[in-house]
Amino acid sequence: MKKYFSIIILSLLIISCQKGEINSLNTPVVGGIITDPTRSDLFNLLTGAESGMRNNFGTYLDGTGIIGREIYRFSGAEPRFTTDLLGGGTKLLDNNTFYITNPWGSRYQVIRQCFILLDAIKNTRTEVASDAQKKAFTGLAKTLIGYQLLLNINMTDSNGARIPVPNGATLGPVITNPAVVMDSVLKFLDEGKTDLTGSEVIFPLSDGFAGFKDAAGLLKFNRALAARVNIYRKDWASALTALNESFFDLNGVLTTGVYNSFSTNGGDLANTMYLAPNGNGEVRVAHPSFVTNIVAGDDRINKTSLRTSSASQSGLTGNRDLTVWSSLNSPISIIRNEELILIYAEAKIQTNSFPDAIVALNRIRTAHNLPVYAGAITSAALITELLYNRRYSLFMEGHRWIDVRRYNLLGTLPVDRTGDDVWARYPLPQNESNI
Repeated sequence: MKKYFSIIILSLLIISCQKGEINSLNTPVVGGIITDPTRSDLFNLLTGAESGMRNNFGTYLDGTGIIGREIYRFSGAEPRFTTDLLGGGTKLLDNNTFYITNPWGSRYQVIRQCFILLDAIKNTRTEVASDAQKKAFTGLAKTLIGYQLLLNINMTDSNGARIPVPNGATLGPVITNPAVVMDSVLKFLDEGKTDLTGSEVIFPLSDGFAGFKDAAGLLKFNRALAARVNIYRKDWASALTALNESFFDLNGVLTTGVYNSFSTNGGDLANTMYLAPNGNGEVRVAHPSFVTNIVAGDDRINKTSLRTSSASQSGLTGNRDLTVWSSLNSPISIIRNEELILIYAEAKIQTNSFPDAIVALNRIRTAHNLPVYAGAITSAALITELLYNRRYSLFMEGHRWIDVRRYNLLGTLPVDRTGDDVWARYPLPQNESNI
């Protein structure tokens, strides 16, 4: 990858399940790992990749949530949450500041870590890992590469991204057609599916993968991500096929899925998306439209809590704290069954299978204390219903802004101050332009 990723920082490797001292991953040691890796080396590389997915993920969620008018982020230390990200006055998104460079760089760091693992697997002796066990390593590594690239193209859209290449390979150009980048995302996921099929998992994973730690579970995780990518690509048939191979369960528990795991244990990462309710100084409040637009009786209002007094900054005010996460130890969803049910509903609407779509939408509605759908049975009406449920079911999980963009509805997002803007995409980070 890029020269500033030539050293994998040690913090990527710190996770609660990791035991013992981890070797430095500076280039000379990486060379040793690649040449003749031990099982411990392979475990450390994969653990580092999983851990690294958490780095700056909160910044990603804050940024997409603010631009998508899900929340306000008030900070005494960082005014750009209420200026740049909302287009306050003459402010524009900066291509060389934390809200783009930090999450962008963290995603490519994980990708590089996965490519190091792929290089190491090529030279792994059979007494260290069998062929079936090697396939599990490579299958998950390719799955994570696809997922991390997806997050970056979600941010920059038609401003582009580079397709990841193996270590030592020549970087390609910035691809400004997001559909082409999505095709590459799907290619990595499909290769991961192939490798995971018939594989054997011997490596440890955090509790965020609880229920999905074997080859069958990781394959279902991979196909769930593929279903998400396929609705972005408007390939509805392929989305349904991927769902059938995933952990999608129309009548299953909505929270079943794969998560980023956090804890306050020494050396681990805490969930920085959690802020204590009724705080001052550092505050996340729901955008006022969250309450204005919610249907009476919808229990998803409980993803927020009423403050004892409103919070305000820079001419913006909110009176409901974000309470999606209840503590610094709370996991953050990567993908879960509730999203898969909504993907199913969307694909069914788009293929004119309205009865099936309504069954899925009613599964979500009744789970959240709403009566069954009684609106018009038309594509337009059902898409409106779908987007309502995606908005509230997946609140602050990184979807709202992308959803309104892909349905050409950015103009429906509220503009709260004169001169504010609703951004369609982040700029390409400056360091990409310097290569």
